[in-house]
Amino acid sequence: MYFRILHDESSGELSYLLADADAREAVLVDPRGRDLPLWQSLLAERGLRLRWVLRTHHHDGDMPQEPALLTRLGAPMVQGQAATGVHAAEHGDMLAFGCEMVVVLATPGHTGGCRSFAWRDRLFCGGLLAVDACPHQPYPAEPEALWDSVRQSVFTLPDETLLFAGHARSARAVSTVLEQRRWHPFFAGLSRDEFLTRAAALRQSAEAPRFDYATH
Repeated sequence: MYFRILHDESSGELSYLLADADAREAVLVDPRGRDLPLWQSLLAERGLRLRWVLRTHHHDGDMPQEPALLTRLGAPMVQGQAATGVHAAEHGDMLAFGCEMVVVLATPGHTGGCRSFAWRDRLFCGGLLAVDACPHQPYPAEPEALWDSVRQSVFTLPDETLLFAGHARSARAVSTVLEQRRWHPFFAGLSRDEFLTRAAALRQSAEAPRFDYATH
């Protein structure tokens, strides 16, 4: 097994490389187009064949160049929403690489088509728990679905399951189900209605018009 984390300090975005070192097959989770040269070099250095490009979520409306850049990796791209040249992953799909297996979980909320990817004792959950940390969308698009995804899908996993975020602004990149169930600022100790109130405030704050003093 080979595992690598790439963290962009300026944006807080995280990407992951998983590999079966014996079979020399790999998977990338949430790679960014601007990091292609790095990933291509790393794959070549290790002699790894890329089997899948997995996207927990995307903001291609803001970054329309991303899909075309990621196709240069030469592996099938998997995400929640269907698109040209993209495999739309359904809940329960299993994606093999070498002797390893990634299982797809439907976890909508941050965006409508969010997916999480379970591998061994780990869950790569993108913006699911990083409620206000995504630089492209610092609020949940579907807060009701997000609450259900976290409380019914993630928090019911074994306590020791490792959770890997897609964004880490000031928090750690990895935690456990037990930690998040007990201490997450948006999900622990709040009722569903309280969470929805906080999520609505995040959206209102993000969408509020900004006064540009430089033009007045």
